[in-house]
Amino acid sequence: MATAAHRPAGVAGGPAVGPVADVAALPVRNTWLVVFGIMTASLLQILDTTIANVAIPHMQAALGATPDEISWVLTSYIVASAVAMPITGWLADRVGSRRLFIASTAGFVLSSMMCGMAQNITEMVLFRALQGVTGAFIGPLSQAAMLDVNKPSRQAQMMGVWAMGIMVGPILGPLLGGWLTENWNWRWVFYVNVPIGAIALAILLAELPSRKVSRRRFDLFGFSMIAIAIAALQMMLDRGAQEDWFESPEIWIYAVAIVSCGWISVVHLATNKKGTLFNRALFADRNYVVALVFMGAIGVGVFATMALLPPMLQRLFGYSVIDTGWVLMPRGIGTLISMQIAGQLTRRGFDPRYLIFSGFVLTTLSFWHMSGWSLGIDQQTIVVTGFLQGLGMGLVFISLNNAAFATLAPDLRTEGSSLLILMRSLGASIGISVTTTFLARNIQASHADLASHVTASSTAVMDVSTIDRFQALGSTALSALDVEINRQAAMIAYVDDFYLMMWVSAAALPLILLMRPARRGPG
Repeated sequence: MATAAHRPAGVAGGPAVGPVADVAALPVRNTWLVVFGIMTASLLQILDTTIANVAIPHMQAALGATPDEISWVLTSYIVASAVAMPITGWLADRVGSRRLFIASTAGFVLSSMMCGMAQNITEMVLFRALQGVTGAFIGPLSQAAMLDVNKPSRQAQMMGVWAMGIMVGPILGPLLGGWLTENWNWRWVFYVNVPIGAIALAILLAELPSRKVSRRRFDLFGFSMIAIAIAALQMMLDRGAQEDWFESPEIWIYAVAIVSCGWISVVHLATNKKGTLFNRALFADRNYVVALVFMGAIGVGVFATMALLPPMLQRLFGYSVIDTGWVLMPRGIGTLISMQIAGQLTRRGFDPRYLIFSGFVLTTLSFWHMSGWSLGIDQQTIVVTGFLQGLGMGLVFISLNNAAFATLAPDLRTEGSSLLILMRSLGASIGISVTTTFLARNIQASHADLASHVTASSTAVMDVSTIDRFQALGSTALSALDVEINRQAAMIAYVDDFYLMMWVSAAALPLILLMRPARRGPG
């Protein structure tokens, strides 16, 4: 059995105590088959964070829902997933990680089928919440399982394989969802999970090993406080723009709940000696704590960008859903390439801090380049910039995961993974909410500024040779001009968001100084 001192060579942490035993914590007969089953289940869950988004208009029409009601299809999934995720570690200790993984995968497949069969908006929201709860456990369990079934010398490489699904899933989701919706039916956005999930379930049932269970006490008070704070944060971020933020009493209620329950959770974690929801040993590991902050920044960078780019390409550049997916695909290819490079370098003892730094530099440069985009940008530039950003994110993600888990004992992996993924999810929610709010406000401000320079008698915006024709068309010409003003205002707002994310990415760089240096271990 591996211990906390048994870690892959070259990954950040304290000095190794004795020789490293290159043996998996949970050896299996066919490692690659188990890895395939784990990856399949993990990819399904990640795909479902974005695959349903493009089908929302079709769902709304079929289920007879109002715009406010249909938004709960996304909100219920996000909130349920975020609230359930913190108890992954306790459940895995209590019932066993194998049982929980299999039950979660089976529950996710079943709830996906129920979503596809939903006949009204109430059923859809309920089944999506169930899908969120069952899917919440899959991410942390899959990451911990990938570490457990692989020996230390291969963990960096296998974490790269696992991370591919995490990074590529949000890109493939809209592409697959758009294709299924256009060529089949919106219900197939959910039905597609059933046969693929059944394959993953069969492999996990046959091959996934079990870990010894423990009877750890459940911290009901701590979970209640954390759950209320997380749910309130997700609700505030989801409904803030709709309710005009702090002009609404509803948003103030959420804010008070976040601050009060969040503070109580921190005090409870620091002072309770009978056992807390999260093991305090996690927060004694400096590299892990820094990785939590970095993971929040990754959530902002990856998911906020993926929330902005598809509508920008479709509305301003006229791309179809399928074409948008193809244009964004090089971002995923860049991620795959850099993850493999990072995994190989880490195995050879390369300090992951340098990889994290390089990744954030590439990501910052890509956002800087995007902040100079205009409506005249060509497709090649979009592809190259996306590829560069994918390279940066891949370097950061795999190196950060390796550094975070390097000094954690095997029995803390599931709990540590759930907290890391929760931070990534919260970062994504905050990033998406902030950037979309800024986008809406900046569109209005830019439109007002541009429109103030355009009147029926203005010649500065017209070709003088066609001024007579323009004035003869009257209101029709001004309407056409207003459409172009809207496009220009939207482009300015998108550029402002990219500029904001550039500074978020750059602000994360100094945190690398807080990480312990990598040390070469034996082997």
